Amino acid sequence: MSTQQHADAAVMHASTPDDCPQAATLALSKDLIARASVTPEDIGCQDVLAARLGSVGFDCEFMYFGDAAQQGQHAEVKNLWARRGTGNPVICFAGHTDVVPTGNEANWTYPPFEPTIADGYLWGRGAADMKTGIAAFSVAAERFVQRHPEHNGSIALLITSDEEGPSVNGTVKVVETLEARAEKITYCLVGEPSSTDTLGDVIKNGRRGSLGAVLTVTGKQGHVAYPHLALNPIHALLPALAELTAATWDNGNDYFPATSLQVSNINGGTGATNVIPETVEVVFNFRFSTETTADALKEKTHAIFDKHFADSDASYAIEWKLSGEPFLTPEGKLVSACQQSIKSVTGTETKLSTSGGTSDGRFIAPTGAQVVELGVRNATIHQVDEKIEVDDLGRLAQIYEGILERLLLD
Repeated sequence: MSTQQHADAAVMHASTPDDCPQAATLALSKDLIARASVTPEDIGCQDVLAARLGSVGFDCEFMYFGDAAQQGQHAEVKNLWARRGTGNPVICFAGHTDVVPTGNEANWTYPPFEPTIADGYLWGRGAADMKTGIAAFSVAAERFVQRHPEHNGSIALLITSDEEGPSVNGTVKVVETLEARAEKITYCLVGEPSSTDTLGDVIKNGRRGSLGAVLTVTGKQGHVAYPHLALNPIHALLPALAELTAATWDNGNDYFPATSLQVSNINGGTGATNVIPETVEVVFNFRFSTETTADALKEKTHAIFDKHFADSDASYAIEWKLSGEPFLTPEGKLVSACQQSIKSVTGTETKLSTSGGTSDGRFIAPTGAQVVELGVRNATIHQVDEKIEVDDLGRLAQIYEGILERLLLD
């Protein structure tokens, strides 16, 4: 008998899971939150998940990428790929065990890595983003396998500890590895906190692309009293920057708002009040829709600066970083399964949205997978006193389990 058959036999004889996964989801959430896994650390979170999943027949594989010298990281990034089954479709739950720093812990009502239940909430760093999501889909997978040990297709979990950081040795590298060995994800559900006012009121069925830029304008340093002997790069910058920020890039579409540009930082000067600086640096970012492309945005930006600097002795240079292309999962089997499961558990009519920042879904969607984000409320993510409603934990696990039923029991 194979390892998988032994696991299946053990599951068949396991006790039937109770109807409410609240206690199991809460307990696992607390275990994960108690681990101070500030990015890119994992602090054993993935070991806990692998042990649980392995006991119900998942093949668990740890993937390590990066090294101590890369981008200031002090450890290589740990990732978990856990899969049960070999057939299609492959339903993948994706998430991250790393969290953002706490800030001044004295400002927290309860210690951030001592999960606390108070006032109907579970408090702690990662409570919303996104250790409760990981706990909920892990429990959902366990329960589904116990109820349906001979299910169709495959269930997988892709867990990284490099989502809140540079995101170079996490999901993107795991996906590259899976693609290289022709292991394809059919449907991906990212457990990011997507809900706004109530659990399940919003799911993200796409995200805008993110294109960042660092612009440097170079002139000639000099004394402010002798401007004819200098070349002020700030003055040279301003007309072009004004045109750049006033430009219309596209008008969006039924799924995406219009592409936007935001300047996040301008840095120039020597610190002295009587010195014209040699350079000024501007950091800006495009969040762009499917109506345009990163190359088109670059081309239009360079056209604006080329025009303004054509007759200037000042010069400019731009360093570009594409963090992710826009993606969209239109209404179809995955979106329908999510909407139906949410409606069954909460009674909520779900809205589709592509708003907000980026997620690791941007690395999975280009493989051809359908991708959505569905998780708890996002009201306190990255904040002091991050917390989430305790009652939502079991309900989220039920929603995830219902999605598996709708996708794998046809």
